[in-house]
Amino acid sequence: MDIYKIKDFKTASGELVFDSKENDDKKVVGRGKLIITELKAGVKNPERVNVYINGKFSFSLDIAQVVEFKIRVGAEISEEKLSELRAASDFGKLYQRTLEWVLVRPRSVREVRDYLARKLKTSFSDPLPRARRYGAQSLQSRPVGRENSSKDVFEFSQDIIERLVEKKYLDDKTFAEWYVENRFVKKGISKKRLRMELMKKGVSKEIVDEVLDVRSDEEEIEKMIAKKRAKYDDEKLIQYLCRQGFSYDLVREKVAESN
Repeated sequence: MDIYKIKDFKTASGELVFDSKENDDKKVVGRGKLIITELKAGVKNPERVNVYINGKFSFSLDIAQVVEFKIRVGAEISEEKLSELRAASDFGKLYQRTLEWVLVRPRSVREVRDYLARKLKTSFSDPLPRARRYGAQSLQSRPVGRENSSKDVFEFSQDIIERLVEKKYLDDKTFAEWYVENRFVKKGISKKRLRMELMKKGVSKEIVDEVLDVRSDEEEIEKMIAKKRAKYDDEKLIQYLCRQGFSYDLVREKVAESN
């Protein structure tokens, strides 16, 4: 469905001629001008708006971006502004894909940063836009021909991460709580092993300490012994439990008690 469209857009003698819905007066625009001629809701994603320039599709923005950039039919834009808008389009599409990935299950900030690094490496053949934040006041295009640098990738990723954190879609503590619960339910594991895994995921020591404070190695090892006792003799059971990160002394003590 058209959100707004200039009627009877056509080209005549090198000039752009169209009738506006706002009035019946014909407007003639000089050759080489860039005019927003149509805004149309996306088919796959109605939350995105397809923007047509001089009668042809150019890029898409989400609704918030359309408002922020004051996009309207009939407006003339410069080549520089077009570059900014396309940079914003890339940002919005990558943000949406990242959001969908984050909503599948809780993620850590480092997981999202690694995900974005992979996406940015494969998705952008042209130089990355310099996109600070999400709004029209801060998006700037990069000089043409400049290669992507690790700093550019980090800044582009950081903008997306900051927005996800701001909207409360991304939180390391929420991720750590989910991860700990999931690991305990699926398979017995020691606090030492969990600490190593969480810190490898980029979770801070303070958050790890907090989420593991309520967990007890003694309770967990007793649960695991009950589960594995029939499968292993004492020696193999001790070896197995030590591999899960439990201390040797605690393992020996609990295995002896189980007998």
